[in-house]
Amino acid sequence: MNRAERHAAIQRLIRERPISTQVELADALRAAGHDVVQTTVSRDIHELGLQKVRHESGRLVYAFPEDSGYSEDFGEALVRWALTVEPSGNLVVVTTPYGYASALAQAIDVARHPHIAGTIAGENTVMLVSREPATGADLAAELDALRTRRAA
Repeated sequence: MNRAERHAAIQRLIRERPISTQVELADALRAAGHDVVQTTVSRDIHELGLQKVRHESGRLVYAFPEDSGYSEDFGEALVRWALTVEPSGNLVVVTTPYGYASALAQAIDVARHPHIAGTIAGENTVMLVSREPATGADLAAELDALRTRRAA
């Protein structure tokens, strides 16, 4: 199976039923007759831009950005999900409620902010790398100002 076929299968599975983990997705793909390993599934999740959203059952499940109900811009995403913003060197660490880091990182990536070189998301933490000459402190101050202006 090639990548396009695998992506189509993932899209169908994600839309058919709630899937919460990479292991669940890999198992569902295998049950559908596709031979995959976890690292391939991880890469596919990233390439497809899957986000974790709260399912009606209360579980966090994978969803496509267009299906997630989150079409927020960068500033709105910061107001909604950023709990703390802390600089360190050329980095900024942003904490979110558990399970929302991927959604925030996706909003940041889509925004293509000129002072952000990239993001890395965990479950409740997003690490931002500032683009030189901006420092982490510069970027954190900018993000805090955007959050407070939008929240007001």
